[in-house]
This record gives sequence, C-alpha cells and structure tokens, in this order.
Amino acid sequence: MCLFGLSRISAQQKDVVLIEAESFLNLGGWVVDQQFMDQMGSPFLLAHGIGTPVANASTEVTLPKSGEWHVFVRTWNWCAPWKIEECPGRFKVLVNDKELANELGTGKEWGWEYAGCTTLTGKKAKLELADLTGFEGRCDAVAFARSRDARLPNTKYDLPEFRRTLLGLPAQPEVKSGFDLVVVGGGTAGICAALQAARQGIKVALVNDRPVPGGNNSTEIHVVASGSMNVAPYVKLGNVMGEIRNVYEKERQVIGLLDNEPTLTYYPNMHVTKVHVANGHIASVVAKHVIDSHEIELVGSLFADCTGDGNLGYLAGADFRMGREKRSETRETLAPDHPDNMVLGATISWGSAIEENDVTFPLCDWAIQVDEDSSEKVTSGSNWWESGFYHDQVGEAEYIRDYLFRAIYGNWSFLKNKSKQRADYAKRRLSRMTYVVGKRESRRLMGDVFFVQQDIEKEYVKYDDALVIGTYSIDQHFPTPKNSFYFPGEEFQSTMRHYFNDLGVSRKYLRDDQVPPPYRLPYRCLYSANVDNLFMAGRCISVSHIALSSTRVANFGGMTGEVVGQAAAICKRHGCLPRAVYTDHLGELLDAFR
Repeated sequence: MCLFGLSRISAQQKDVVLIEAESFLNLGGWVVDQQFMDQMGSPFLLAHGIGTPVANASTEVTLPKSGEWHVFVRTWNWCAPWKIEECPGRFKVLVNDKELANELGTGKEWGWEYAGCTTLTGKKAKLELADLTGFEGRCDAVAFARSRDARLPNTKYDLPEFRRTLLGLPAQPEVKSGFDLVVVGGGTAGICAALQAARQGIKVALVNDRPVPGGNNSTEIHVVASGSMNVAPYVKLGNVMGEIRNVYEKERQVIGLLDNEPTLTYYPNMHVTKVHVANGHIASVVAKHVIDSHEIELVGSLFADCTGDGNLGYLAGADFRMGREKRSETRETLAPDHPDNMVLGATISWGSAIEENDVTFPLCDWAIQVDEDSSEKVTSGSNWWESGFYHDQVGEAEYIRDYLFRAIYGNWSFLKNKSKQRADYAKRRLSRMTYVVGKRESRRLMGDVFFVQQDIEKEYVKYDDALVIGTYSIDQHFPTPKNSFYFPGEEFQSTMRHYFNDLGVSRKYLRDDQVPPPYRLPYRCLYSANVDNLFMAGRCISVSHIALSSTRVANFGGMTGEVVGQAAAICKRHGCLPRAVYTDHLGELLDAFR
C-alpha cells in the first residue's frame, strides 16, 4: 500500500518515528546501496543474496511511549516496471523477535507499505528485516506510527524535509571552508587529481560517494586499468596513477595515501547533492553522508568533476552532452547519420563455483525468460553482460541495473533447470555477482576543445596543449545481433568492435588503418567552457561519443586527473582560473610533466 504525502509534516505526525534503513546497527547480509541517491534522495538496504535469503538486518529503536504502534516500510516490487506481478524481493519485519503480518516488497512503485501492528510494553524495541528470497529485496526506511491512517510523505518534494525533521538533523550543513580545490568523485581520476594537487601544497578536499576508493577500478567493480603511461616527452605524467593502479589490489595503501597527505582531506561515503553557483562560478558544494545523513558544505576556489556521470557539472549548469553526435557535425566516420541517445552500456559481472554435491536454483518466472536458442551457455560473465544502450544511464540507473539482475538470474535459472545441458551445471553454484554497476558512459561536459575521432586516428589538429597519452582502442560496444534478435531494444549482451588496440593484440593481425599512432588529449578538454572554476577528469571530459570509446579507460582517466591537479596548483600560484592556465601559463603546465 502506497500512501502519498503532504506538502509538509502535519501535527499528527509528531507520533511518527523514522528509521533510515542504511543506519541499521547490524546489516546482517543486507548491503547499503547508494547508487541511486539522486533519484531516491536516500540510499537503501539491498538483500543481495544471489538466490539465497540473507541474514537479518537489525537495529534498536527508541519510541516516545509504549503501547500500540503501526509499522510502515518504504519499499517496492523492483520487477514492477516490466508489469510483473510476482515479487521476487519479498521480506518481512520483526519487532522484538515477533514477525509482523504482511510481506513487503509488493508495491508498483517506491512507497510506504504496511507491515503490521505491534504492541510494546517498553520504549525500546528490536527491529529486524527478514529476507524471504535472496533476490534483491530493498528497504529505504521504516516508520513507526501511532495511527494506522498515518500519512507519510512519499514525493521528492516532501521526503527531504520529512527526513530532516524526524531524524533531528540540522537545518543547515556544517561549513568547511578554505579549500583551494574540491574534487568530487573518488575513482582513479579523482584520486589522482587530489594527490597531484595536494603534493603541490594546496589544500584539497576529495569527496567520494562510495565507502571505498577506485570507482570502476575498485574492489566493488574490479575493472582492470588499461592504457600506456609515462610516455616521452611527458615522462612524469602517470606517476600518481602508477602508484594507485588497480586499486582493487591495494585498497589499504591507496586509503593510506589519501589519509596521510597533509593538505588533503578525504571524505568517503559523502554524496554531493547541491551546488551553490552564481554567474557561472561555483562557490561551494553540499554533500550528504550516506549512512547518517549529516551534511557538510565545502567552500572552495576551484572544483573538479570526477564523478563519471558529470553530476557536479550538471548541478552547476555546465554544458554537457549525452548520446551519439551525428556524422555531419563531427565528421567522424564512425558516427551515425543522425544523432541519437545510444550510449555505451553498464555492466554487472558474475561467476559460479563448483561444489561437491548438486546445487539447486529456483525457477525464476519473474526474470527474463530464455530458451535453448536465446540462452548464454556460460559459467561466468564479465564486460559483455551489458545493458542500457538506449536508456538514460543516470535517470534510469536503477532500471538498468535491475534489468541486468533479471537477465543473469533468468539465464542461470534456465541453465540449471531446463537446459538440455543442465547436467553440466548441476554442481555449479552462482557464487558472486556485483550489485554496483560498472558504467562506461553518461554525461560528457563541454570544454574549450571538443575531442573527436579524427584527433585519435589522424592527429589532423596539432594541439599546443596536447598532454595525456592515449593508446587504447576506439572500442565501440553494440548489442550482439543474436541478443537484439531475441530481445529487441532491451538487450543485455554486447559485442565490442576494436578499431585498434596496442594491449595484447598483435599488430600483424590488424590493418594499417586500424592502428593509428598514439594520440594526446589537450588540456582544454579538462575544464568547463561555461563554468569558469570547474575542471573535469575521467570519463566526463570534453570528448565525443566516439572518442570516449578510447579515452574512458582507467589509466587515461587517472592521467587526466593528474593534469587537473597540477593545473589547480598553477591556478593557486598565479591567482587565476583554469582557462588562464592555457592562455598564460601553458609552458609551466607542460614542464611539470617532462
């Protein structure tokens, strides 16, 4: 049952106690999922059991009085977007070890569902979430209300103030000022920007909305870093990235680097939600803590968007693009005749393990249904399990991730239960699956130079500020023809077309036109054309869709971060803005990496 709310908290709601699920003291087997905070306004707990119910999450609740309380849970049936009535993510609530009446996770959209009524003899209660399926149940918040008819706000307009009031949060964020550079995004680009700048002695804040550093290169996603570095004449460019390369192998060391740099303050688990900007100039950003919801405002002189999604630039009003440009505009031979919204997709990786005895797996009628012809007869999946080619990778992020869940579970269920080859999978257990999506493309922020395919293949423009070496292929991803045939417009398998590659592919197998010389990206792609104190690094830089197919890899992104960090130090030294580094101090920037 969804109860849509009021424009403000009513007097009757003084008898409501709110518990944010991410703040539970014991998560059990549930995990905090903060990927969709921009859409949800809050993280939620996810029962990511890969088909096996997870251990209960629990916490203690303090209520203003004993007696009868009605319990509501903000959740939904995550398969509802596909008109599926079966609810794979069901769970129940327990209060003081007593199970409440109703199963949850059944609504057609995110909203408040009624769990049941409980009578308490004291003011403290033990609250638990009990997963019933292991199939991605989710809980945003729990509310105890004195009335069964309590009206709980549920819109993006009402929920923030409702949360703030009932959680007793300050009306204004805690202000932290004096930063020379505020870096938003803790992937390889953000880490490199922050370290490079701090090592020049300027005061830096690094804001990361994940609990661990590294982005796609982290322990959560595990994408290997690719691309050449430290190439003459700029032999120092890549030094920082070389220290942190493949963060998933050295997470503790990388955190140590961030914590021990004297002029760098690292803020993990903080998500930027607001930007204060006037006349194209950012004054500060506001970030919310993922777990306890407290907010800080970071005041700085310069800012760097290393979010991947271009979130900071978007909030600041920076010019950006999404999708593919048309060939007549960019004159790229690989661009389509007409512009469209197609992007490189997002990926979830998964794997299986062999057990001594047979392992069962349930039939999943709610998942994508495959057969002998349309199924993928594999025991693991990596970057080719890709989806969202024709969807908004920011606004529809939860939909894209959940579609991949349905694809993987549906395929595995078929292999285990219905395939002619099911005996080959009898002893295999679905043992791992990421729930944090590995993204490739979303927003690209526009700079003073727009880098395109020709700049990679022919170097037909000689940029005087060319710096970052690029050696990875133009790696276009498209839905596989087989997958498109069976699932038109909703593909989940990709094929890659590498137009050149110096990483493990012998040149003798490639045509001359597939192997252009290494290219260099100009500095002018790394600051915003219309927000005067905004840098960008990583995959949200000023490039076309085609060029991004090469520039998006981690080593390249890390080097763009190093350049941004060095440029920020030059800005501090000369009291200038990013554009002036090119017009007035380019030699100083180039010399720093020789």
